[in-house]
Parts: sequence; structure tokens; C-alpha cells
Amino acid sequence: MPGTNFHLRTTPKETAAVADAAVAGLARRLALQLQKDLSHPAAEERARALALLHVLDHLHEAAERLQRAAAADAARAGAGYPQIGRACGMTRQGARRRWPGIFNHTDHTDRTNRTDEATTEQLTMNAPARPFDVLLVEDDVADAMLIEEALAERGARNLVQATDGVAALEHLRNPDSPRPDLIVLDLNMPRMNGRDLLRILKSDADLQTIPVVVLTTSSAPDDVAGAYTSHANAYVTKPVNLDEFEQAVQSIDSFYLDTATRPPRA
Repeated sequence: MPGTNFHLRTTPKETAAVADAAVAGLARRLALQLQKDLSHPAAEERARALALLHVLDHLHEAAERLQRAAAADAARAGAGYPQIGRACGMTRQGARRRWPGIFNHTDHTDRTNRTDEATTEQLTMNAPARPFDVLLVEDDVADAMLIEEALAERGARNLVQATDGVAALEHLRNPDSPRPDLIVLDLNMPRMNGRDLLRILKSDADLQTIPVVVLTTSSAPDDVAGAYTSHANAYVTKPVNLDEFEQAVQSIDSFYLDTATRPPRA
């Protein structure tokens, strides 16, 4: 199931101790293999330390490569950046910065640096024929960033953000702008709020067929009833918990961009 966490039988301290011991033993064995016979004790000690440093540097690089491969494996198995970050003791933003694009790539290289043709073929078969276009009408910078991250984790998404209803209409009525597959709409914004924009969208013969999901902090019955009266396709209240927020956005994305049948583009 997407977002499932992992569970270990050891504490982080115990895991660190086991990892340190294993890496140290491996590094010492490799360093001994690389050393040449030296007769002078001081030279031998210096060479041993430098050889160990050299090996540890290469082990670090190998660990980085293997860690990225493991992160990509976790992504393919349904984990998101929050779970991948927790597995490495970092935030979702930290994991995203460290391994960007692991949810979009189709050129998978396995741990022996050989292309896994079967995996590549499967990813290519599952890839969408074209990236989906999402218009996000949202003035909150932090929420917009979270929504963009949640959408990016599920594959190729072209997201355009408008910070109010006026900017959204300008984008939608621009003949050079791509027609969005989905509009995600906040209610409370400056200039033109989401309520007014929704009424305009659903009364416009050219725009009314675009699915509109209201994603807002308001759970007021009047706001919910008003959105559906104006023919919103769905109404979702923004959860406070970050993981629940991400899951809500991905559920919207999964239905409207993966499950629902969209009209062909002109």
C-alpha cells in the first residue's frame, strides 16, 4: 500500500553499531589487499591509514549509489518521500532534494550498474502517454509546495499555479496555454476567490467540462453546499497532518488523472 512504513527489530543506536562494525571490518580487509609490503614501521603505519581512508571514501560513494537505488526501489514499491526520508533520518524535503526525480525516471540502473531491461520496459509501459496538466489555484505558498510535491511523487505532472481567480481565468483563456486535465481550487484568495471562480468556470461552455476539485481549509457546511451547488466535482478539506495532506492530494490525483476517463484533446 502506498505510504506504508517499515519496521525494524533494532533501535537506531543498535543499527548504527552493527553498520559501523560491518563497514569498518570490510574497509580494513580491503585496505590490506591494497597495501604493498613496506619494511619501515612508520611508513607501514602511514600507508595503512591512507589505504583505509582511500577505501572508506570509495565505500561512501558506493553507499550513495546503493542508497539511491534503494530509494528508487522503495518508490516503485509505493513509498513516498515522507517514508523514504524517515528511513534515512531526514525530512521529506531533504529526501526530495537528495534524490530528485526517482518517481519519474525510466532508465533504471541496478546495483551492479547494469541496465535492468525488464524494469525499464515495465516502467515504460506504465508511463502515461503524456504528462498530465494540473492548474492549481492557490495563494498559500507552503500549501502549493506540498501539493506540487505530492503530485510529482506519482509521476509526470505539469503543474501551473495561479494565486487567485483572476490569474486563473487569464491562464485558462490564453489560447497558448495548455488546457488542464484538472483544476485544484482553494476558496479563500485575494481579488477573485474560489467561490466566484467556480461559478464562472461551470457557466462557461468551453471550461465547464474541466474537473474542479475544491481543496480548502474550510469545512463549513455552507462552503461545502455552495461548492456542490456550483457543480464542483469534489470537495476535500485540507488535513492538518502532513502525511494525510499528501495522501489526500494523491487520492485526488489518482482518481481524476489515472482512473477517470478524460475527453480527448482538440
